[in-house]
Amino acid sequence: MRVTAVESRPAGVIGTSQSPSHRPFGARVKAFVALTKPRIIELLLITTVPVMFLAQQGVPDLGLVLLTCLGGYLSAGGANALNMYLDRDIDALMDRTSQRPLVTGMVSPRECLAFGIGLAVVSTLLFGLTVNWLSAWLALGALLFYVVVYTMILKRRTSQNIVWGGIAGCMPVLIGWSAVTNSMSWAPVILFLVMFFWTPPHYWPLSMKVKEDYARVGVPMLPVIASNKVVAKQIVVYSWVMVAVSLLLTPLGYTGWFYTAVALAAGGWWLWEAHALLNRAKSEVAGGKLKEMRLFHWSITYVSLLFVAVAVDPFLR
Repeated sequence: MRVTAVESRPAGVIGTSQSPSHRPFGARVKAFVALTKPRIIELLLITTVPVMFLAQQGVPDLGLVLLTCLGGYLSAGGANALNMYLDRDIDALMDRTSQRPLVTGMVSPRECLAFGIGLAVVSTLLFGLTVNWLSAWLALGALLFYVVVYTMILKRRTSQNIVWGGIAGCMPVLIGWSAVTNSMSWAPVILFLVMFFWTPPHYWPLSMKVKEDYARVGVPMLPVIASNKVVAKQIVVYSWVMVAVSLLLTPLGYTGWFYTAVALAAGGWWLWEAHALLNRAKSEVAGGKLKEMRLFHWSITYVSLLFVAVAVDPFLR
């Protein structure tokens, strides 16, 4: 299935409505920061730093942590800026993205493109020259996957967009491990899979909330083309697999009792919320009564708790 959004105006017109005199310096700085989507990057760093503690089995070099976080921010920020450049046509039509810098004209498309490419180059060199080249290639691979595979190929063509596109958001786990060890192991692979199976049930509830936005621009997110009941069933399936995978670290010897306890408690609560959403969807409730955002908000808390446990566990073994 292929659905392509129709631009509401010629490409290149969006983002040029404001003259330079109406774009004050302070607002422009905020706009460029907004291009990097800082709130999303916060979540990526939450999954990067704890894995460095696990790889070190203690406190990693703090300078290395700072460089890895800086490189990760610049790389993810570049990917997000390029995503906004490519999606500027549909961003102008969606309520949730109508205030993005390219839509308001605070940043021009050309500036956004140059900014995104610049961040990609700087982040790759920073990783390669100060951390290691394995981390550099992993970060660049994540950026290219998000921009090319997700934004350019999958997003407007298939309801499985967020499933496979989410791979880019899983890469910080691998980057955190490689930054410390300059190698790979089963531990980061398992945590990569946790994030892979976490992404759809994290994002689909939000998509259920704003599915009219996606429908308006022709982006076939699963909630746009399927009923709430079907989406909720998929959420439950992914949730069970995610929790099961999260428990593999302990029998393989990477974590101990503390991580296991947190994974069981947080995972159990997640499954409770996922099944509650499914029950509401089966009852065909709609609007605010569906309470789909309960699981979305809990998903952020869940991943934060799980990765804090990843960082703390080495000190309790």
